[in-house]
Parts: sequence; structure tokens; C-alpha cells
Amino acid sequence: MRPEDVFIPEDALSESFLAANGPGGQNVNKVATAVQLRADLARLGLSEVVLEQLKRIAGSRVTAAGELLITARRFRTQDANRNDARLRLARMIADAHIVRAKRRATRPSRAAKARRVDEKKQRSAVKHGRGKVTFD
Repeated sequence: MRPEDVFIPEDALSESFLAANGPGGQNVNKVATAVQLRADLARLGLSEVVLEQLKRIAGSRVTAAGELLITARRFRTQDANRNDARLRLARMIADAHIVRAKRRATRPSRAAKARRVDEKKQRSAVKHGRGKVTFD
């Protein structure tokens, strides 16, 4: 799933604007350009599996109230930061839809174990040959 294909209901989102640090010159002190986007995970309409994966991806950005908090302050304008925050949320949701393949535990074959032991013996012999030279 691509981020462009993700539908995010507007009623699940709330935005607040705060003063940003970084680029912007004097403008950064006057205008609140950084966006803090809160997404209510219960209202996103995701399945349980996708929701759990999204929580795992988001990590500490999920609050105790079940909201995903994204702060965007890379750009100098509110609109660009708003779009950035929404795109980052869409990417997280798209990544949560990807089903990971289960890892199967494997064992090395008997021949592989024998090759490993032979290589270790050979390497040991090379290192043993680097010892002190005695003239007897």
C-alpha cells in the first residue's frame, strides 16, 4: 500500500500550531509554523492487526489516551508543515499494512558444520605458524 492510497478521516485528526525552532529568521519568533498533529487511533478505522502494527511502528509517539502525536517543523510555512505531518502519518499507516513474512528457524547442515570446523583448523594452523622461531 502506498501513502497516497491511505484514507484518513478528518474527524480522527486534530491540529495545533506552535512556535518552531530552526530556519525562518525573525519570522520564526513571530509566527507559529510548527504543526502538532494528533490522530485518534480508535477513529482511524483500522483492523486490530494493522492497529497493533501501527502502535509498534509509532512507539513512544502514541499517548496513553490512544492518540498518535506527530510534530512537523521542517518547513517555514504552516501549510507545508501540515502536509508533511499528514504525509508522515499516511506513511506510518501504509507501513503498518505491510504483512511481514514469518521467520523460520533453520539449522546448518552437517556438511556446513564440517566446512566450518575445517576452516577453523586451517586458520588455527596459519596462526600457529606465526609463533616464535627457534633455531635448534
